[in-house]
Amino acid sequence: MTETRDHLLSILVRDEPRVLTRITALFGRRGYNIRSLSVGSTEHPGVSRMTIVVSGDRGVVEQAIRQLEKLHDVVRIIDHSLEKYVDRELVLVKVAITPESRVEVRQIAEDFRSRIVDVGRHALTFEVTGDEGKITAFIEQMRPFGILETMRTGRIALTRGSNADIPTHVYHEGETQALQPTLEVEPREERARHVPNLF
Repeated sequence: MTETRDHLLSILVRDEPRVLTRITALFGRRGYNIRSLSVGSTEHPGVSRMTIVVSGDRGVVEQAIRQLEKLHDVVRIIDHSLEKYVDRELVLVKVAITPESRVEVRQIAEDFRSRIVDVGRHALTFEVTGDEGKITAFIEQMRPFGILETMRTGRIALTRGSNADIPTHVYHEGETQALQPTLEVEPREERARHVPNLF
């Protein structure tokens, strides 16, 4: 039986109209389930980084990567299953409180190193940052008190730099990507050579 689990992908894309629509449509047409999606700017102007958590077996993920690589908008795909990575997620949780539960709710929040971002007479809103396990555990701890609202940003991830200190055969065949830039930046002289003279 094929194992279905979550896979974490980082996709570097060009900042162009409808890029997000084209990529999510590709997943939708093939029945891939996107569990989480976040988008943000990168260190390179004109390039954004999408982090997608897709559910499926390994074959499904490899097929999705091959399809994504055909898109003009996609600059590079990083499959985080190939090496160790660090990931984080942010969540806002609004919890109902009473005079009796206020102290206990605050104590639990402190144990999770969360931050209070809004205070009301009948509710507290917390900001929590961490990996998926920590976020889920915090929500479950607060559930008995009454969760009024939650909003999760979705996971973001980077390959661990420490992978460069580990033999490459431990995770996959080939050289580690840990200390390689996500994009090869063209030297300024080369860029200038390719810019047309408008005058």
